[in-house]
Amino acid sequence: MSSPVRRIVLADDHEAIRLGVRAVLSAHPDWRIVGEASDGREALETIRSVRPDIAILDYSLPMMNGLELTRAIKKELPRTEVLIFTMHDREDVLAELLTAGARGYLLKSDASKHLIAAVEALSIRRPYFSGNVSQTLLDRFVEMAAKETSATALTPREREILQLIAEGRLNKEIAAILGLSIKTVETHRAAAMHKLDLKSTADLVRYAVRNNIIEP
Repeated sequence: MSSPVRRIVLADDHEAIRLGVRAVLSAHPDWRIVGEASDGREALETIRSVRPDIAILDYSLPMMNGLELTRAIKKELPRTEVLIFTMHDREDVLAELLTAGARGYLLKSDASKHLIAAVEALSIRRPYFSGNVSQTLLDRFVEMAAKETSATALTPREREILQLIAEGRLNKEIAAILGLSIKTVETHRAAAMHKLDLKSTADLVRYAVRNNIIEP
């Protein structure tokens, strides 16, 4: 009896990375690359359209980073497994991704050794983590992150707008990207800055870098 075909979407803003991952995965007879994207918003639209079994996401995607993209995917398509493919091995990044619903975490430096194993694991709905990450640490991060509450927690829309502002986009551009009015963007922007006690766009950019929303 043959194994079921697993449908996969790749999202990375470097075409060379996507080519390399596609070459490795396409050699497997039961895996199909059904979509690719170079930014987070394109990835979300592709994933909504093709509804893959597995989404392989770079953490540092423009327009919508891997964390926000994971949250959106798990909210809309909870059966799609998410594998984060990243250069980051920071514990705070990992904790947020696990809480968001990612079940795989693969360092790009480990790809040659672990990519196939990671996709095989997620294909049967088992978690997979590369790097120096023990199960004990994973459990602790998930527990701690689940308990954290904050009066300044941003809404998903506020986080989207914060990332786009930090990437240097103007309110008019953000409104067009998100399908909102400029006034609505300004309202969300003001609400986010008030919650985070930020006084300027420069403060907002520094916050986004410190909290792994964008790359420095």
